[in-house]
Amino acid sequence: MAIVDLVMPKLGESIMEATVLKWHKKPGDSVQMDETILEIATDKVDSEVPSTAAGVIEEILFNVNDVVPIGTTIARIRTGADEPVVSSPVASAPVQETVNMPAQEAVVVETISPQTSNIKLQTSNGNINRFYSPLVLNIAASEGVSMTELEAIPGTGNEGRVTKKDILQYVGGRKSGGQQPEARSTSSEMVIPLAKVQPDQSASSSQQLTTYTGNVEIIEMDRMRKLIADHMVRSKQTSPHVTSFTEADVTNLVQWRDKVKKEFEKREGTKITFTPLFIEAIVRCIKKFPLINCSLDGNNIIIKKDINIGMATALPSGNLIVPVIKNADQLNMVGLAKQVNNLADAARNGKLKVDDTQGGTFTLTNVGTFGSLMGTPIINQPQVAIMAVGAIKKRPVVIETPAGDSIAIRHMMYLSMSYDHRIVDGSLGATFLTAVAKELENFNPEREF
Repeated sequence: MAIVDLVMPKLGESIMEATVLKWHKKPGDSVQMDETILEIATDKVDSEVPSTAAGVIEEILFNVNDVVPIGTTIARIRTGADEPVVSSPVASAPVQETVNMPAQEAVVVETISPQTSNIKLQTSNGNINRFYSPLVLNIAASEGVSMTELEAIPGTGNEGRVTKKDILQYVGGRKSGGQQPEARSTSSEMVIPLAKVQPDQSASSSQQLTTYTGNVEIIEMDRMRKLIADHMVRSKQTSPHVTSFTEADVTNLVQWRDKVKKEFEKREGTKITFTPLFIEAIVRCIKKFPLINCSLDGNNIIIKKDINIGMATALPSGNLIVPVIKNADQLNMVGLAKQVNNLADAARNGKLKVDDTQGGTFTLTNVGTFGSLMGTPIINQPQVAIMAVGAIKKRPVVIETPAGDSIAIRHMMYLSMSYDHRIVDGSLGATFLTAVAKELENFNPEREF
């Protein structure tokens, strides 16, 4: 008989935690290999977590709605058991709560042992192994928070973990001139007085807004909208955004699609939209400018050899999700069209798999679908660029002909691209964007599909 830990699986490069939606099993229940044990949710997609062993559920460590870091043990399975164990209540999970501290400052003692490099922060509640997620470390780096300051921040997460909320509250207090932790050292130990825990600002704000003037309706964000909001704020905090704009004459592209769309659907069994045409142009330009297809890991630039294009898709609920077309450079126009339509249908019908939203290296969003001429999209972390295409409009423009300049009615479209200025300078960003516009303008109206 052995105990097997079931851990929160890795769900994508940029996903650091997931929310428990529903448990399908309880302590004492038998479970088979690969049988679904619980449902979880991230800011990208909902998913099921299967069992990694056959046996009996020994213990469940988290409750519904708990936010769990990736790699954390969420349940334990007893294998080789002949009889089910007696059901026990769900273990009290280390949930994120506001720490109630006395009026006087709490004192943290950091014990440094010459025999070990592990650092423990000791409070009146015992020793806490400090863990910092990549998100917290990124925020600390961007806000100039030293490790000494970081170690002094009281964590309200699992086992004293410093959460995003904790460090943002600390940074906000520092900017407003509030009291901050100060460290002083002695020969044997370093005593770090912690800043007093401030009341939950979001909670106080909601309490202050209990009365509203005028005729209003209050609608609470659904779970997915909350996750999207958090993801967007995190992206803005991580990457310095710059947006460049250009326009393209897409007359040839529009006329070609109008000419072949009926035959295309009849022959291939799927519709051809503008999206695969845009993706094809983007892929060609990424091959010319591979630095656009990268991510940043500390001081290392990770250039991705795979070209996986995410396409922002609006859901019936009004929320947004970004399914990913894997290895888009290896697909022809028919393959791209089928992938685009299949992923869009799966997204709208709630049938996307976790893998369908993972691994994106560049994102396209079509703001023109809803009539917008242009937009300033937010980067989909950990990517470094995202392109928006606007509505295609007929406009009178000046064109050059062998007989001289003339005015003609053309199909025009604005393109914009937001990029991470830590990696992509204006010259590269503008050059890439212009290259995509030229690809669309030079579309061959006589091509086959």
